[in-house]
Amino acid sequence: MRIYHLAAECYPIAKVGGLADVVGALPKYQNLAGMDAAVVIPFYDRKFTRENEFDIVFKAVTLLGTRRLYFEIWKEKTNKLGFELYLIKIPGLLDREEVYMYPDEREQFVAFQLAFLDWISYSQQSPDIIHCHDHHVGLIPFLMYHSKLYTRLAHIPTVFTIHNGQYHGVLSWDKFYYLPEIDPYQGGLLDWAGTINPLAAAVKCCYKYTTVSPSYLEELTISSNGLEYLFYLEQAKGSGIINGIDTEVWNAKTDTMIPANYSTTKVAEGKQKNKEALCDRFNLSPELPLISFIGRLVLEKGADLLAESISRTIVNYPGKVNFLILGAGDPLMEMGLKELKALLPKQCNVFIGYDEVLAHVVYAGSDFLLMPSRVEPCGLNQLYALRYGTVPIVRSTGGLKDTVIDFGDEGGYGIRFNNISVDDICTAIDRALILYENMQRLNLLRKRMMTLDFSWDRSAKEYINLYESLKPKI
Repeated sequence: MRIYHLAAECYPIAKVGGLADVVGALPKYQNLAGMDAAVVIPFYDRKFTRENEFDIVFKAVTLLGTRRLYFEIWKEKTNKLGFELYLIKIPGLLDREEVYMYPDEREQFVAFQLAFLDWISYSQQSPDIIHCHDHHVGLIPFLMYHSKLYTRLAHIPTVFTIHNGQYHGVLSWDKFYYLPEIDPYQGGLLDWAGTINPLAAAVKCCYKYTTVSPSYLEELTISSNGLEYLFYLEQAKGSGIINGIDTEVWNAKTDTMIPANYSTTKVAEGKQKNKEALCDRFNLSPELPLISFIGRLVLEKGADLLAESISRTIVNYPGKVNFLILGAGDPLMEMGLKELKALLPKQCNVFIGYDEVLAHVVYAGSDFLLMPSRVEPCGLNQLYALRYGTVPIVRSTGGLKDTVIDFGDEGGYGIRFNNISVDDICTAIDRALILYENMQRLNLLRKRMMTLDFSWDRSAKEYINLYESLKPKI
């Protein structure tokens, strides 16, 4: 079965968030299961593209309204990522370094989608599935089924995965001319609330849509930035599939990024060695429990509550707990955490930015990982933490609710709380510190969580089963 995955990000070429991790891993594990999966993303002028060899396998011109755009399809020569990788390069539009935040971002992604469809159509390809990820490629299903230019693709099933339903990629209707000729009676499929809404169009037009956890599928009917009623109407063709993680990359036993490797047989010793290295770098005591946060400093992640929660905990437990923050985002939140670091340097440190190697060390060296998210469609950080025997402290929402069982419940291993408030966060931290005092029980939980299966093998099979269910429609 030939599958094309389309997205704006793919690790290790271009990563901003969890979308890149999924697109960089799912196709590899699908191929290991016997599929023929490939990835198509925009061209980015980054380290990976500069240091690897590519063939230009296709050249053509696409139209963005009246604007003629020359494009090239670049194919990575060796399939070193475990799948065929294709980059779409449009000089002056899709040849830049950053993934997002350009003023013509909407034009970039519309052109990317048109170039992809032109390539598949003109080269007479007939993949079995086209799998689109997030709003950046949300126009693909509509164009395949309702544009006269792509009628030869209209029989191909599309699957659309929503990694974050808060972002829709809307365009005003004055940009409608960007699109090729479409069936005039179907234009309403593009519309939601008076705008062209790629996310809404994809949900309406795709054969099946998925979310990255079962709980998030339900939550979209309650909170999806204005699309709640649409998800209520379309819920019959939706399904929730938990993301996996690449267990070859995230493996405490073989990880080359951490100071000391370890397995379940010596988890306590291994984590302590990594903790000592981490605390030495950040001037913290390795004898104290270490609670860390990794992620974007934004409201969505509950980062606005970090400084007050940490401050209150340190006041309640002076000299008895350490905190480490790795992330970047809202300038005011960054400033608040820096001020806290200056005020309490022996118990709190902050690294503004993101460092992949450091993230691995934080997972390996921390005792607890705090995730007070308001919204978490799936969450990967808690899954990484589990692989390294680090207890996740999570709010019960989305994928966090689906993947973390509270240690007070049967078979549990994590800590959960319900409300997005400083009081609830601090209460959860209190439970963590009490657990830390019972090292025997903590080490049993560490061993349990390190043996859990959140691999892509399991998730890839669920997606393959979904693809197989669409075969009668071909």
